[in-house]
Amino acid sequence: MAVHAEHAKGPAVVRVVELVGVSEKSWSDAAQQVVSRAAKSMRHITGLDVLHSSAVVRDGKIVEYHVNVKVAFVVEPAEIEP
Repeated sequence: MAVHAEHAKGPAVVRVVELVGVSEKSWSDAAQQVVSRAAKSMRHITGLDVLHSSAVVRDGKIVEYHVNVKVAFVVEPAEIEP
């Protein structure tokens, strides 16, 4: 089974931005929300690093999950491998 990944051929520049994802479901869903939303305005996202997880608690239950992440993406112009 072939794995499709986007990586830049050198020389290339990769930019990293810090974002916060929020979900009512889970920390994993909060991270997915970041990627889904970032992909609408950033192309060639290559990685995600979760820096910190936290939650909002009300009445003894987690009601909101937060993840602080760094998202890496290739700065254009760069030749992208298929």
